[in-house]
Amino acid sequence: MTVPLAGPDFGSYAPDEVRWLLKDLSHVALEADIAERERRIQAGLAHYAETLPIEYQPDAAYRELFDKVLAATAGRLAHAVGTVTELLLAERGRDLTLVSLARAGTPVGILIRRWAQRHHGLDLPHYAVSIVRGRGIDFAALDYVTARHDPASVVFVDGWTGKGAIARELTAALAEYRAAAGPELSGDLAVLADPGYCVRTYGTRDDFLIASACLNSTVSGLVSRTVLNDTLIGAGEFHGAKFYAELAGEDASAVLLDTVAAEFGDRDAAVAAAGDILRSDRTPTWAGWESVEKVRAAYGISTVNYVKPGVGETTRVLLRRVPWRVLVREADAEEHAHIRMLAAARDVPVETVPDLAYSCMGLIKDLP
Repeated sequence: MTVPLAGPDFGSYAPDEVRWLLKDLSHVALEADIAERERRIQAGLAHYAETLPIEYQPDAAYRELFDKVLAATAGRLAHAVGTVTELLLAERGRDLTLVSLARAGTPVGILIRRWAQRHHGLDLPHYAVSIVRGRGIDFAALDYVTARHDPASVVFVDGWTGKGAIARELTAALAEYRAAAGPELSGDLAVLADPGYCVRTYGTRDDFLIASACLNSTVSGLVSRTVLNDTLIGAGEFHGAKFYAELAGEDASAVLLDTVAAEFGDRDAAVAAAGDILRSDRTPTWAGWESVEKVRAAYGISTVNYVKPGVGETTRVLLRRVPWRVLVREADAEEHAHIRMLAAARDVPVETVPDLAYSCMGLIKDLP
């Protein structure tokens, strides 16, 4: 049997905030040295979802910077949460089942749920499921959700878009699920920020910092990235993840949620912004993917998978990949302070490119 996981036994989020449709792999040693892991992935000897990177634990100066970033951006984040929630309710109705893409989508799903609860009195069910680039979404998790909720009510949630790889993965995976006799599900991914112009449902298309990108598990309920490893995940089982209970002393997950939710006061502004989006042409242009291709060619990079656009994706490159360089549109932009700090700590050059389509990009090193 596959059963949901919930805090405090798995993750630090309250059980009514999210149910994790994952297999608990907390007892398994899955972490690998970042450079060696990257080398095996690039050589085609392993898939990125089969292991986990060692979780980066920032020093006191970086954590202080995170606190400042969160305080400075909480109002903007709250407005984006409100906008995307009001957009969903206006377009999809009040009977929504939130299915966030673990793990970056999970705090966003919780914030959407909190907005709907505070301003509309709704108690929306919320699940977190795994999606893996190149291997699709967890069908066992989809079976669990659709057996208990109207498939038409399911809304997939993520934090932000980069070049749109996960949006494309979701569309392809849901088509495969339908072809395998599963119910039809909407692939209209809802995100806070869509700088890649690759979804219809978003809070903003500005490339701004979502504070949950600044850290790893310690802003995501102490849960790891998801794992899909055939030696650990059997047929019909959920994809896996780990609960880093030992990091409880550094956990900022509740701080992030409560700080943003404290700014939920202005519903009228969110309703107005959602109305503007509804009346606009929201057709995805995939402009972000085109700009990534240009950077890939200009820097002689072998695949677009090594070009990570946007503030969130650039941060991830510095936290858990082997970065080659960082490109920024403005040398001293305040929202890049944490990126400059991470780049300096890892001795990664930061290059200013004034006509960059995103505010920044992280380039992964091609390893021999």
